[in-house]
Amino acid sequence: MDLTIDHIKKIARNKLTAAAQANAASVLLALELAGAKFGLNQAHRLAQFIAQIMHESGEFRYDREVWGPTPAQKRYEGRKDLGNTKPGDGAKFKGHTAMQITGRANTKAFRDWCIANIDETCPDFLDKPELMNTDPWEGLGPLWYWETRKLNRLADQGDVENITEKINGGLNGYADRVTLLGRASLVLLGYAPDAVKKFQTDQGMDLIDGKPGPKTRAAMHVALVGLTAGAMAKASVTSAPVVETVETTIIEEKPVAVAPEAIDKPVEQTTGFWERIVGMAGSIGISGAAWLGDWRVIVAIALAMLVLTGVGLLLHNRIVNAVRDIKREIAA
Repeated sequence: MDLTIDHIKKIARNKLTAAAQANAASVLLALELAGAKFGLNQAHRLAQFIAQIMHESGEFRYDREVWGPTPAQKRYEGRKDLGNTKPGDGAKFKGHTAMQITGRANTKAFRDWCIANIDETCPDFLDKPELMNTDPWEGLGPLWYWETRKLNRLADQGDVENITEKINGGLNGYADRVTLLGRASLVLLGYAPDAVKKFQTDQGMDLIDGKPGPKTRAAMHVALVGLTAGAMAKASVTSAPVVETVETTIIEEKPVAVAPEAIDKPVEQTTGFWERIVGMAGSIGISGAAWLGDWRVIVAIALAMLVLTGVGLLLHNRIVNAVRDIKREIAA
């Protein structure tokens, strides 16, 4: 299925400005160029994709990060997790494209992906990141993010909640994303964007309430999958999960491609174990010597601590390796 500007105009809740239409046209150009290559030519995936992009871009009002700088933006400077290792990187590599590709590391990853998958003569965005906002690269930004985060597999399950988690790092704007998904689904199915009751009636649903709740969205997902010949037969495609509406707390919005602030230390830096061992050794050694005043006690304690340290080192390395394996599985 091809997504068109008419589809987007219907999905949008407000009239698109000329600038918004130009931004939307960049995404449509990218879909025409590479959408089929990355599986974004199937209606159920397109509905999830366009709903998320429209939320992230304010219905295509924004194709780059509005720079204050705000306190959060000032913290981009020196962010090693974003690859911002050189002076001025924070401002230079602010968000670009509708998916807000942010930071030196993400910019390099996008450039390398474009070279490998689109055109080896791709501009060097590390030198001039503003070129990410020229065609066809501007529209390819969202495709890069979607493809590298493997979001088609979640779209195949109709899993809007986990797609939101992958993009946002949380559930900011979840209700708006769900609303846009409902509108996109209806439009791609040939309905008016607000014709929920009509869809529910046509599906013979028990509850005709005009609300795109979990069961209605699940039915929309099945109907969208049905538009692609043979899609439902694929093992990766399932009915959408029927879940309760997610209650979310509104917190500070973050650009999509910004890695979240680290909330724990890398596993290589987990020193708490050794701090406790050293503290324990000192405590036992000092108290033991003071209590018995015997050099043999001190030697015995020292030998015991050597054994404990050896066992601790073995266990610690196994734990570190296990954590690394888990993180790799999650990131895959």
